[in-house]
Amino acid sequence: METFLYEPYICSLQRIKYAYMMSKIIVVLFHILLYSELKPSNAQTWIKVGYWFSGSEFPISDINSALFTHLICAFADVNSSSYELSVSSTDEQYFSAFTNTVRQKNPSVNTLLSIAGGSANYTLLSNMVSKASYRKSFIDSSIKIARLYGFQGLDLCWVSANTSSDMTNTGLLFQEWRAAVNSEAKNSSKKELILTAAVQYSPDLDTVSFPVDSIRSNLNWVHVMAYDYHMPEWSEYTGAHAALYDPSSQVNTDYGIGAWIGKGLSASKLVLGLPFYGYAWTLKNPKDNAIGALATGPAISADGGAMSYKEIKNYVQRYRAAIMYNATYVVNYCTVRSSWIGFDDVEVVRIKVSYAREKKLLGYFVWQVPYDDNWVLSLAGNCQEGPHELDYFPFV
Repeated sequence: METFLYEPYICSLQRIKYAYMMSKIIVVLFHILLYSELKPSNAQTWIKVGYWFSGSEFPISDINSALFTHLICAFADVNSSSYELSVSSTDEQYFSAFTNTVRQKNPSVNTLLSIAGGSANYTLLSNMVSKASYRKSFIDSSIKIARLYGFQGLDLCWVSANTSSDMTNTGLLFQEWRAAVNSEAKNSSKKELILTAAVQYSPDLDTVSFPVDSIRSNLNWVHVMAYDYHMPEWSEYTGAHAALYDPSSQVNTDYGIGAWIGKGLSASKLVLGLPFYGYAWTLKNPKDNAIGALATGPAISADGGAMSYKEIKNYVQRYRAAIMYNATYVVNYCTVRSSWIGFDDVEVVRIKVSYAREKKLLGYFVWQVPYDDNWVLSLAGNCQEGPHELDYFPFV
């Protein structure tokens, strides 16, 4: 009888408790959704990519991999007859050990194998992308080598593509590459390989354009080479070779990033290039040493005036030169007698990384890590640290 009398009361308490618990769950879910809406930039993974070139003779074991989320080993070649990916016997010892070596200091770093590079044979690559069977040989062999050497991704660095057919065929390559990577991952139960490409600062090159639609659909991201706008071998004036802005020209990083986004590529697929090197010009008149001063060609370096950041800093210290900063272009420079050197120092790297964040880009990459001086530029990029990076970045 007592049980009967108290049963409605007990049921009411249970209903109250249940309603209270559900209300708490709803509040928690509401705050999660609200946070995700108010903080979209923090939901985006921030990546820090560094290229290492085998020709640099910089030991892989000396790379401070803790400063990067991704490291790219450069460069694999393409066989001129089979169009399969190939690695020279000299490079094989380095490439096969690359991933294991850099993971000793950073177990979560992802590695990619880059293909081709600036000195690659244009005709060979143009032929490779022109025919489906050639593309298949390239694709299948690239996946095989990536898995063999333990890389988590592949990067195409074909910077000399310059015809509409090159761009169309490259778009087909990306599409077929993605399909093959998807299939291989499904059949092997492994994570999909990351697919990226190095591209010019702007999607438009004279009369041709990069295959933006294919890039958007098939690549994880692209490395925007935001440098080499001015070089002493062909420019008669000193210039900011990696100018963030230029009020008198469209040849600057801000314009290029805007052009890529304007073409329909999401900012979250763009990775901004930071050059860890600069160029030295010979001034025609040492007293005229501003940006845009008349010059007569390269200075100091036999490599077209190109100097690594480490070399520049040593040169500056040797001559006790004053380093200047130009806010219009966002560049550092210094003058020693008739030699003028333009480069990105610590403050410029910080500004460019902040710019990348403000534009909601995916991150930045550096060419190349051996050019740094005691890791000061790499550390400057890390000063703009955001949310913690994920170990793997799935294709979206």
